[in-house]
Amino acid sequence: MRHTISVLVENKFGVLTRVSGMFSGRGFNIDSLNVAPTHDASLSRITVVLMGDSSALDLAIKQLRKLVNVVDVVDFTDGQAVVRELVLIKVRADTKSRSEIMQICDIFRTKIVNVSSESVIIEVTGDEGKTSAFLKLVEPFGIIELARTGVLALKR
Repeated sequence: MRHTISVLVENKFGVLTRVSGMFSGRGFNIDSLNVAPTHDASLSRITVVLMGDSSALDLAIKQLRKLVNVVDVVDFTDGQAVVRELVLIKVRADTKSRSEIMQICDIFRTKIVNVSSESVIIEVTGDEGKTSAFLKLVEPFGIIELARTGVLALKR
């Protein structure tokens, strides 16, 4: 089962290592990991997406809450959070294909952030379904390079 975990931590040296090590030490493979400071500079939010057994994850979350510098832990269930990801995609785009790529971008409400004679860089923001559907549509043009932020989530 796929789980999205939000961990609010004190913004201190070594906290990320302890949190990620706790998951990997219990056999969880981290699919996505995102860390950044919050509006309060003394706190950071770690958003982790992982696959695993629910009962093992419950035990891991209890142990996570006991870690030094961990302020709060939330395991989001489906529909309980707003979930988004940012993807930057460099796609081959010659003069013939550029207008078709731009139409796809309009449909998905994405942004073209860079244009060159041979490619475009597109910014896609949304949930996993939107980003996956967009990637399938532009794949035939030729994806040159791709970068993803990982999942961000906030409770509704």
